[in-house]
Amino acid sequence: MTYKKAYIEITNICNMNCSFCHGHKRPPRRMSREEFALVLKRLKGYTEYIYYHLMGEPLTHPCLPEFLKMARESGYKSIITTNGTLLWKRGEELLENLHKVNLSLHSFEDGSDEAYERYVCSLTDYAKKASDKGIIVVFRLWNKGCDGGRNEMAISFLKREIEGEWAENTRGVRLRDRIYLEYGDRFEWPDITARDKGDRVFCYGLRDQIGILADGTVVPCCLDSEGGIALGNIFDTELDTIIASKRAVAIAEGFKNRYASEELCRKCGYARLHFTR
Repeated sequence: MTYKKAYIEITNICNMNCSFCHGHKRPPRRMSREEFALVLKRLKGYTEYIYYHLMGEPLTHPCLPEFLKMARESGYKSIITTNGTLLWKRGEELLENLHKVNLSLHSFEDGSDEAYERYVCSLTDYAKKASDKGIIVVFRLWNKGCDGGRNEMAISFLKREIEGEWAENTRGVRLRDRIYLEYGDRFEWPDITARDKGDRVFCYGLRDQIGILADGTVVPCCLDSEGGIALGNIFDTELDTIIASKRAVAIAEGFKNRYASEELCRKCGYARLHFTR
């Protein structure tokens, strides 16, 4: 396999406005069944693992259960990253075809403590149900250092609701079999209007991952929220042609040497953060 994972943005529409997320200014769009089937076909042999977002909340797509089934039947393993606010309504229909679900605990950050507690506890209920089905569940807190105390509050709710090992590892904590908690620092998303941070970066784009926006645009990584580095369109071009383009090759070769060939990459806080580690 060429890539460890591919990000397929089945929709760029979201039902929340979380502080962690950069957002985008593209027209709202959802992939059709026919477009998703074509993406699965053209990704064949390039990756085994599919994520269902770049921007957007996957659970807002009405065809998500069908997409998961199509992916499984095509030999892919599906990973959903969700804010979890729609799991009460749609969670059950996802359980048969999921490999892993990431639950980002950033919704209701500005709401009352009571609302946040109800939100986190609803996710723990789903996590236990999913793990019992053999699905890997990861709670994610990606705002370390600027959470206003909500991270510790979330952890206290998780400890109360999930009995288990709570064994620390390199990425966070293993709570119990197939349930984990992972931490991450808040970072600056790549933005073409931001200041240039220099060309010394570290990135997994076009090495471990590739992204496909809702309109079929292929981008190097999951943080290109506006499609600023458009390498081609998978709806009308085979993937091998796209990643063999001069621009894609220059990006991949640059990242191998910890160098950013693109202006947008020089303005990515995540790439800078990981270069300094």
